Amino acid sequence: MSDYKEFEHKMKRTCENLSSQLATIRAGRANASVLDQVQVDYYGSPTPINQVASIATPDPRSLLIQPWDASVLKGIEKAILASDLGINPQNDGRMIRLVFPPLTEERRRDLVKQTKKYGEEAKVAIRNIRRDAIDKFKKQQKSSEITEDDYKIAEKDIQKLTDDFIKEIDKISEKKEKELIEI
Repeated sequence: MSDYKEFEHKMKRTCENLSSQLATIRAGRANASVLDQVQVDYYGSPTPINQVASIATPDPRSLLIQPWDASVLKGIEKAILASDLGINPQNDGRMIRLVFPPLTEERRRDLVKQTKKYGEEAKVAIRNIRRDAIDKFKKQQKSSEITEDDYKIAEKDIQKLTDDFIKEIDKISEKKEKELIEI
C-alpha cells in the first residue's frame, strides 16, 4: 500500500509543471520567465536564452537581454520573433530590449483561454495517473497480492488524492487568470 507515494509524486510534478507553464504566460509586466521556453540556436544547438545572456528588468514594462557573446545577438532576436510572445525585440547592436505593451482586452481573453487549456491538460494528466494507479492495484488484486478490501481502500485513497490535486490545479489556474484580468 506504500505505492501511493509514487502516484502522489507524479501528481505533484504535474502541478509544478503547470505552474512553470503558466509562468511563461506574460501578464503585462516584464518577467524574465516568459523567455524560459525560447531557445536560441547557439553554435548549432538549441539553448535557453538565460544560458547565453544576462536578463535584466530595468523597469516594470521592459526586459534587457545582454548576450555574453555578441555573435549570438541576431540569433536571440530571431528566436524571440519566432516565439509566440507577441513582442518585437529592439536590437541596438549590443543588447536587445523587449518592451511589454499593456495587454488589450482581446489579448487578455486569449491568455485566459491559454491558461484554462494548460489547466485542463494538467487535469487530464492527473486523471491518467489515477487510472494507472487503479490499474496497478487491480492487477495486484487479481494476482492475490492484495485483498478486495485493500483494493477498495486503495481506490478510495487514490480518488481522494486525485480530487485534492485537481483542486490544487484549479487554484493555480484561477490565480493566473485573476492576475491576467486585473492588470
